[in-house]
Amino acid sequence: MVIIGLVIILLLVLALPFIFKRIEENLEIFLFIMGVAAAIVSGSMNTELILKALKEPWMIATAVFVAGAAFYLLKDRFENLMSYLFKKVSIAVLVFLMILILGFVSSVITAIVSAIILVEILNMLPLKRKHIITICILSCFSIGIGAALTPLGEPLATIAISKLGADFFYLFTLLGKYVIPAIVCLALVGGIYTSIITKRLNEKKSTDNSQEEAIEEESWQTIIIRTIKIYLFVMALTFLGHGFEPLINKYVLGLSSNVLYIVNMVSAILDNATLTAAEISPAMHPFTVEAVLMGLLISGGMLIPGNIPNIISASKLKISSTEWAKTGLPVGLIIMAIYYIIIFV
Repeated sequence: MVIIGLVIILLLVLALPFIFKRIEENLEIFLFIMGVAAAIVSGSMNTELILKALKEPWMIATAVFVAGAAFYLLKDRFENLMSYLFKKVSIAVLVFLMILILGFVSSVITAIVSAIILVEILNMLPLKRKHIITICILSCFSIGIGAALTPLGEPLATIAISKLGADFFYLFTLLGKYVIPAIVCLALVGGIYTSIITKRLNEKKSTDNSQEEAIEEESWQTIIIRTIKIYLFVMALTFLGHGFEPLINKYVLGLSSNVLYIVNMVSAILDNATLTAAEISPAMHPFTVEAVLMGLLISGGMLIPGNIPNIISASKLKISSTEWAKTGLPVGLIIMAIYYIIIFV
């Protein structure tokens, strides 16, 4: 009965945000309810888990609030800097450099800070919202994958290093041959995409008088509300991750590396740090560790709950689950297919 209940909750988490707009607009609350339900059904709901769920989001929420406040207070200077950059380089080159640099530095300054910088730059780009969403998703894939190169970047990397008893640069050595080309390719795709759309926009500028979608003005109220939403989001992922442990332990652990690589696409909706803690073992062959981690890292960009950069960006830019999935799923599946061939074939 426990497994059946968890499977039903998993299907609800996957389906309902795309079926009901009200749920899509209140994704944090929905995921929180589903997370609590999963923890109760699995029998993992206890005082220790509640305290962990209350504690886990503090660092992320605090970083989001502090960075948001800093950008708000320094808004004029940041706008002047971006205006200067727009005069010096094309938007396409700027997007290429943004995806490339944030992907590489995310393992040092953390995925959280990289995502906050990302959304502030995206807010300044003179592009239509649908194009900004695409660039945002490509950037989040880059940040999410790149952050795993050191244990500073994201919880997945920290847990993997701890579980393996490895040194600081172990993941860089192990995954660098996959991660570095992925970041470069994502940056190239972002730059080429931006070059094409800016050329089209310039051609239509003289005849198209439609108004750009208005971006909500930043204020102390929006900063606080966004911080609370992200806090609730991370709480929800903590409950979901622990709640689904019986399902993971029964049906995921022990699978072959190539099957595990595919099955780990579930990290698109679950906390990949929890999956890392459950799946990684010092007894594993390095090849298996590569497969497990790359599956988790790539699929984490497919949907909003899959990664912290996605959550921060979607909250700030008000990207819906459907909007994210339209680009995130095909991009993620293409990258997963390419790396399946590279790793296993």
